[in-house]
Amino acid sequence: MPQSRFNFTDKADPGRPRASVCEAITFDVLPPRDDDDLTLQSKRMAMWAYGPILLAATHFIVGLILLVREGGNMDGNQLAMALALVAIALLLDAGAGLLLFLRMRLRLTPVFTARLILGWFCFTGILWMLFGGAAYSGLHDKSFLPLALGAGLAVKAMLSIGSPPAAILNALMAAIGVNIFSDDPLLRAAIPLLGLLTAVYSIIITQLMLASSRRRLMLDWQAKKALNFIEEFENSGRGWFWETNAAGTLSYVSQQLADDFKTSPDALLGRQFTDLMSVDNGNNQGLREERTLGFHLSARFPFSDIVVRPASDDEVQWSLSGNPVFDDNGHFYGFRGIGTDLTEQRRTEQEISRLARSDSLTGLPNRAMMRRTLDEGLRNAKHSHRGCALLLIDLDRFKHVNDTHGHPSGDALLKQVAQRLTQVIAPHGQVGRLGGDEFKAVLPGTTDIHLLDRIAGALIAELSRPYMLEGQRVTIGASVGIAVGEPERSCADSMVRNADLALYAAKAAGRGRHRFYEPSMHNNAANRQMLEHDLRGAVKRDELSVVFQPIVRAAGEEMAGFEALVRWQHPKRGLIPPGEFIPIAEESGLIGQLGEWVLIEALQAVRHWPDTFRLAVNVSPIQFNDPRLVDVVAAALAVSGVEPSRLELEITEGVFLTECDTTEATFARLKELGVRLVLDDFGTGYSSLGYLKQAPFDKIKIDRSFVRGATLNENRNTAIIRAIVTLAESLGMDTVAEGVETHEDLQLMRNLGVSEIQGYIFGQPVALSDAIDLAQARTLEADASPSLREPRQRMMRRALIGLDGEVIEVRLRNISAMGALVECSQPVTPGRNIIMDVVGAGPVTATIRWAQRDRFGIRFKEEFDLERLSATPDHQPAPTLTAPPQVLAHVQ
Repeated sequence: MPQSRFNFTDKADPGRPRASVCEAITFDVLPPRDDDDLTLQSKRMAMWAYGPILLAATHFIVGLILLVREGGNMDGNQLAMALALVAIALLLDAGAGLLLFLRMRLRLTPVFTARLILGWFCFTGILWMLFGGAAYSGLHDKSFLPLALGAGLAVKAMLSIGSPPAAILNALMAAIGVNIFSDDPLLRAAIPLLGLLTAVYSIIITQLMLASSRRRLMLDWQAKKALNFIEEFENSGRGWFWETNAAGTLSYVSQQLADDFKTSPDALLGRQFTDLMSVDNGNNQGLREERTLGFHLSARFPFSDIVVRPASDDEVQWSLSGNPVFDDNGHFYGFRGIGTDLTEQRRTEQEISRLARSDSLTGLPNRAMMRRTLDEGLRNAKHSHRGCALLLIDLDRFKHVNDTHGHPSGDALLKQVAQRLTQVIAPHGQVGRLGGDEFKAVLPGTTDIHLLDRIAGALIAELSRPYMLEGQRVTIGASVGIAVGEPERSCADSMVRNADLALYAAKAAGRGRHRFYEPSMHNNAANRQMLEHDLRGAVKRDELSVVFQPIVRAAGEEMAGFEALVRWQHPKRGLIPPGEFIPIAEESGLIGQLGEWVLIEALQAVRHWPDTFRLAVNVSPIQFNDPRLVDVVAAALAVSGVEPSRLELEITEGVFLTECDTTEATFARLKELGVRLVLDDFGTGYSSLGYLKQAPFDKIKIDRSFVRGATLNENRNTAIIRAIVTLAESLGMDTVAEGVETHEDLQLMRNLGVSEIQGYIFGQPVALSDAIDLAQARTLEADASPSLREPRQRMMRRALIGLDGEVIEVRLRNISAMGALVECSQPVTPGRNIIMDVVGAGPVTATIRWAQRDRFGIRFKEEFDLERLSATPDHQPAPTLTAPPQVLAHVQ
């Protein structure tokens, strides 16, 4: 099989020996050794292209002369025989010509065609000698025959000069013919000698031709390969070629360069190369580059990577390299070189530089850039003697949006969050994205606590507004941790650590809040970490238990059921409040396991109660968003054998913060299961009447914050509770008020039409055995003892009050949601109404309930939000006290 030319390496050697005598003789008739020999055989067939025509003309002319000149003198049979032989030769000539013309169409190989042509060549020679023999005895003029035979042999000698086999055959036939038809010894010696010389000459010519043709094929192949490389390089768009003559005008340009100039290559030829480059674009750098190119072209020095700009577009940049071209005598012909387009490379470098500093999704500065911003802010703080604030922002419930709506929707949400963050932070500093749903803001020169408090509040409010994602309304939140760095006293690492602790405290406080860093947060973080570790094994160690708080019908004292609550008795720390370990369980991913355990344990207790009693179990938003929730509830009901209608699942409004098909499907499946649904803590957080329309709730639970203080004069809680009850009755829902602790509260709830009561007035949560005893009694009397006072928070905080026409500074020693203990150097009168401005919390209205020598107790007109006190940490320098307008007005 012929081999590819890529399989040999000696073709580039110009000293390769020429073809041997044997190879020259047999080259046309033997199969080729490689693709190059096959190509040469095909090309050599061209030397026979006009051979049949020339030989046919010779045969025709000789036959015609014979007919005209000797037709009347020869015997009829002899003449007919001679003309018949001429006719056969003409037919063979025509066949050979037709064969050469149709060989490509017939797909005949060069070797097969050459063999047929040699056969035609040999057979016509034999016919020509037979023609001489037939005409010899009948010729009147014997001199005609040598001329006729000589003409035929001469024509064949010309045809065979390039084919050694044909030349050898022609020499043999000439020698045979001269010995048959001539008695002249000189001719018998001369003709064979001439035939031999012709054959030798043909062999030598063929040897030289084969060597030259093979060398030419190699050069052509190399040239073609080089052209292919050039074409591929130009078509790739990575560069182009150019060439100038000695005068510096273009003599060749690639199509790509012409396309960049929006013209054809012919239009650029003959123009000065430097005229196409930018001469004056208002940029000294561009002028310097053009002169550098002109210098090299005139100096005839090689150059590389010279950056130039086309005169037609200053945004495009090219890199040129070139070499001068000299002949063997040192005559300068011009330059030849390549050019590459640097525009995309420069843009890519700029994009890489931007990506190294920016977040690819939101376009905000990334973690590394924000660290540099913080470092720069702290360095400037040393010179300006102004501190720097750091805010760490974490999105609440973003993971749920990402899981339920998909990552593309999550990315779209992050882009909207970035826009809102920029709107809030841009006037004060720089905001960036750390990764995931974490953001960071650096506020150089901003250390005012009140300003930071307003910025953080505005930031949370802005991020908590609903978003639209693919036509769906989505609500998330944000928690913010704030650290303030003092000039020359803070470093970036400590500020990041402090802000992270503050963020952790904000999330632990219920999310959607902001916290300033306090030194105690280090201990709190360590404590939470230890609690999380202990909580993971609390179930196995039997440290958790379920307690039950009675729920009583408001119309009488008949019990309606119990609410199941979880308690953790730590072996070293004692009883840990649910408010401490439930958030840890939610953050650590343990809430699902914990909630399933509580549900199973609580349902086992229902079997000991009357059939009319119901069980209420809390379900966190994280549990509700778990696709396994319905299956877990169904399995627990099946194991316990409790009717689904006796189970009430208390769900907070947090499940609606991400509105999606999954939430609606879960509600539908739970109702199909037969369980009752309770909207817990209604009226707090993100309340919306649309929730009551969307979800099939059976009961609304009124939050304890509305019950507490509802009996006080001038309190709006009563009106709010009345509105909730009216709304629930209109929708066919029951109501339950939690946190009822006094007889006044109980009577008010009954008067307002609340369906059920839950609170300490009917007892605190009890163990299963006590709950069974209570259930057997079926009724439960209200506790006659007064309710315990609200939990108080010990503190030391300054405040201002107006007394007897002057503003007096006082100190708060402890405080609760309904009152406070105040230290005061001046005597006060019980029953007096005052307005007090608490540092960092603002003014509140209160009534003095009792007074002693240096202190007095007050009761707030409205419930006080203790979270207002945490906005300003106690360790921060206290601002200068100035009486607010409310206090001054009260004084006047």
